[in-house]
Amino acid sequence: MDEPAIYFCGSIRGGRDHATRYHDLIDAIQTKGTVLSEHVGYDDIEKEEKQRTERDIYRRDCEWIDDADIMIAEVTTPSLGVGYELAQAQHQAMPVLCLFDTDGEHALSAMVRGCPHFTVEEYTTIEDAITTVHAFIDEQV
Repeated sequence: MDEPAIYFCGSIRGGRDHATRYHDLIDAIQTKGTVLSEHVGYDDIEKEEKQRTERDIYRRDCEWIDDADIMIAEVTTPSLGVGYELAQAQHQAMPVLCLFDTDGEHALSAMVRGCPHFTVEEYTTIEDAITTVHAFIDEQV
């Protein structure tokens, strides 16, 4: 496989508490592949998303998922959209890494943690998360 296409997902409407972390993860992922959904790390994502219809966002994101080789999801902040994206990746038998910060205020859904198709990795520092991301991508290519 050449440079992999990677779909990154993290909460947008569910809460932006980890937006800086998303940006750092996307930067790290870009050293190993092409991130199709780098907008998730933008500070002004909500403003950008308001310029599109919800149908357009749905279509765009589904196309990116279809084009992706790998999905990496930051799942610390619960998000219906991220859950939907994870299900799409599972349906396509796409390799999926779910990153969960154990210092977060929410428990990880059993539907994510219990899914045998997902690789769920816990972390406490962004450096640990980046090391995990790089190792996961290297395993897939």
